[in-house]
Amino acid sequence: MLGSTHGTLTTDFRARVEACGESPRTAVHSTAAPTPEDAVAVDVSGRPLQSDAPDLDRFFRPESVAVVGASDAEGRPNTGITRQLIAWAQRVGARIHPVHPTRESVFGLPCAPSVAALPEQVDLAVLLVADPLPVIEELAETKVKFAVAFASGFAETGDAGAAAQDRLAAAVGRSGLRLLGPNTNLNAFEEFRDDLDGPAIALITQSGHQGRPVYTLQELGIRLSHWAPTGNEADLETSDFISYFAEQPEVGAIACYVEGLKDGRSFLLAADRAARNGVPVVAVKVGRTETGARMAASHTGKLTGADTVVDAAMRQFGVIRVDGLDELQDTAALLARARKPKADGVVVYSISGGTGAHFSDLASEAGLTLPALSRAKQDELHQWIPEYLNVANPVDNGGHPVGDWRGRKIIDAILADPSVGVLICPITGPFPPMSDKLAQDLVDAAEATDKLICVIWGSPVGTEEAYRTTLLGSSRVATFRTFGNCITAVRAYLGHHRFTAAYRSPFDEAPRTPSPSYRKAQALMRPGQQLSEHAAKQLLRAYGIRVPREQLVTSAAAAVRAAGLVGYPVVMKASGPQLGHKTELGLVKIGLTSASQIRDAYRELTDIARYENIPLDGILVCQMVERGVEMVVGVTQDDLFGPTVTVGLGGVLVEVLHDAAVRVPPFGEDQARRMLTELRGHALLEGVRGAAPADVDALVEVILRIQRMALELGDELSELDINPLMVLPRGQGAVALDALAICR
Repeated sequence: MLGSTHGTLTTDFRARVEACGESPRTAVHSTAAPTPEDAVAVDVSGRPLQSDAPDLDRFFRPESVAVVGASDAEGRPNTGITRQLIAWAQRVGARIHPVHPTRESVFGLPCAPSVAALPEQVDLAVLLVADPLPVIEELAETKVKFAVAFASGFAETGDAGAAAQDRLAAAVGRSGLRLLGPNTNLNAFEEFRDDLDGPAIALITQSGHQGRPVYTLQELGIRLSHWAPTGNEADLETSDFISYFAEQPEVGAIACYVEGLKDGRSFLLAADRAARNGVPVVAVKVGRTETGARMAASHTGKLTGADTVVDAAMRQFGVIRVDGLDELQDTAALLARARKPKADGVVVYSISGGTGAHFSDLASEAGLTLPALSRAKQDELHQWIPEYLNVANPVDNGGHPVGDWRGRKIIDAILADPSVGVLICPITGPFPPMSDKLAQDLVDAAEATDKLICVIWGSPVGTEEAYRTTLLGSSRVATFRTFGNCITAVRAYLGHHRFTAAYRSPFDEAPRTPSPSYRKAQALMRPGQQLSEHAAKQLLRAYGIRVPREQLVTSAAAAVRAAGLVGYPVVMKASGPQLGHKTELGLVKIGLTSASQIRDAYRELTDIARYENIPLDGILVCQMVERGVEMVVGVTQDDLFGPTVTVGLGGVLVEVLHDAAVRVPPFGEDQARRMLTELRGHALLEGVRGAAPADVDALVEVILRIQRMALELGDELSELDINPLMVLPRGQGAVALDALAICR
């Protein structure tokens, strides 16, 4: 332990610095930094409804910096790092203080034996030591605001490393400072070009090398303002930096490489802040496959989470998920620099009919809107383009008009159409001088319009003057190298602006107090147990969800009386707390129409249960509901995000087709309806082969009631499954025919 009064490094720490050869990358690590209780409003389950954007100004632009473990000894790993930090401090105007227990100076700068011995309080301490824990405890005493721990060997290495990281996180939580890392790097202290204008990209990566393509965009004239290499996130995490960057006026887009999320709720609150501010967040999130998830966990020690839930949560809060680093850089660059679209319409303009048709097919398949230009507009274009060429969209100019004054006239005429928001021109290869003239016309037109112009330069060489100087020299033209990346970026651009224009934060409308339904439901919960179907349906009734007319009976005679009250035909089912899939065990009888069938069914059901040693609370005699669309609606617990709501095709189809949509509460009616449109089988709800359209409004109401249940019973309900929920024809409602509930 560091002495609390002497202000010097102890012998223990001195030995660690010297024994590790001054290398910062030889230590240990964990995942869960304690989160202080939020003082802001909370929802009905006690979770915060907004995030505090951390003030990271003094991290990125400190006035004073301590380098603990600094070195200028030739051949030492810390020497190069110290040299880079000194250069960075000079660029940002910070005073830098080397700290080392045995050195009097480093690179000519006075060296202190400890942070406590420095002549001033520092904003940032960079820890080039193998074990940062003792230093954190000293930094707490000297009121340092921020620290960076480079050391590796923590949660990414296994259980022992995770335990060490837990200790580090706990110490940071007690200290009052904020920590970046451990297992991070020098990316936060890179040199950023200061000669570039316009909105910038802020970069967040958990793997430093994966951020290199975005960082290199500066060489193409695209501004970068920050880089946060979060490492293992013992304290500061991706969400903190999203919240901070979303408030910075120079940031036009946030680009993220995410291996694992530390806390799902924090991520959603950060994404919500970005959505409120209209700042796009573009993310590569690895872990789509079992192999990818396993590799991500081994690298960062994070819980990757069920990818379907991560994907749904990102989409729900407007985070644009892309697959590759090339897509990340192209999409983030476009979103950072492009102005708000005037229209959603995309026009494809080319010198080749084949090129235009090829690109248009791909764009249409991706969901972009390619409106046919009006007859008047086509007539106008045919002033400069031969009549035999198609100019409806895509616009084929045939080549020759590009080489003279007609080229610019065509571009301006297309951009003047009010249905056009984006003009995309694929140039599959250089063909001077026409390609040079075309590129220049596009750049000049971009300077004169507030609409987006995109160019795909298909040449694999990339050294052509038209590409390197003309296109890349323009801050208004978005230049791509592939069809796919252009389509991905344009779709994200249009989608982002549609999303933010209609965005209403679900946290603003989240329930803050328990409903009367919650008090009724609590009385039905049985901690650690699965409820019987009868009890699970009582839980649904408590939340106003309709179930069939039914009675629970314990004798054949009572079953006959119940059938008379419920009304023939009926369904009979065994009901017990250990029953899941009843059909496979023969514990469901349908279409019973007489007293004799009721008595026989009762005897058979109870005999099967007795033979299988299944305890029952009785036999359910239920109203038979046949006409409708079978759906499944349920609640599950996700390790990252907590309770999630799922809707999909029900009955056996849910197991065969896996056609389901997921949302993380809270969400509103618009998201509930979007869940349904995401289903491949959505057409069934609209009515097929003469069937009446289903009561979608009633289905949406059930989803929202289940969401309320998930929010209120989140800590008490492990799983809920309504399957099937029979959605009746329009105007007739929806009925939960079967239900399974497992209490936590």
